[in-house]
Amino acid sequence: MRELDELRLVPRPKPDGSYRRAEFGPRWYDTDGNGCDTRDDILYRDVDKSVPFDAARQGSCDHDMLAGSWFDPYTGETISATDLKNQGQAQSIQIEHVVALAVAWRYGASEWDKAARTEFANDQLNLLAVSGEVNRAKSDLDAAGWCPKQPFQCAYALRYVAVKAKWKLAVDSSERSALAQMIDTCEV
Repeated sequence: MRELDELRLVPRPKPDGSYRRAEFGPRWYDTDGNGCDTRDDILYRDVDKSVPFDAARQGSCDHDMLAGSWFDPYTGETISATDLKNQGQAQSIQIEHVVALAVAWRYGASEWDKAARTEFANDQLNLLAVSGEVNRAKSDLDAAGWCPKQPFQCAYALRYVAVKAKWKLAVDSSERSALAQMIDTCEV
């Protein structure tokens, strides 16, 4: 894949302890000015609209998500919630950074200003609604350290590469190799 080959190749960075989540701005900021935070935007974007779901107005947000079903693109399973104001249910569906913030930090974001990092943390291309269990398992791992189940590796790798390309983030050889293997699973 040409886009993968064009990513700048660097030696694998060693975590140096300098990454802090706070460097990427407030969690779920309203970067598009629609009155809804990014979490609600992604939950609304990714909710299965073919089945009943519930969203309400909260302040200036017209799609504060309360209930629905989501397809987890990493496991192929459906996650349903009847009350997202219930903390346990809210934790069952989480918003995942395809390229984790700590990974972005190590591969170039540490050089950006805070405004750029806040924009990256809320970039909808880099965000997916997934199960809380999967999000916790993936944590801050890069593509060399974690990948979804086989049927979903192609979509994950393509999105991962698109995010890295958009934000001009580098890759190391192990990450490039893992991504190439996942892209090889794509049907032609």
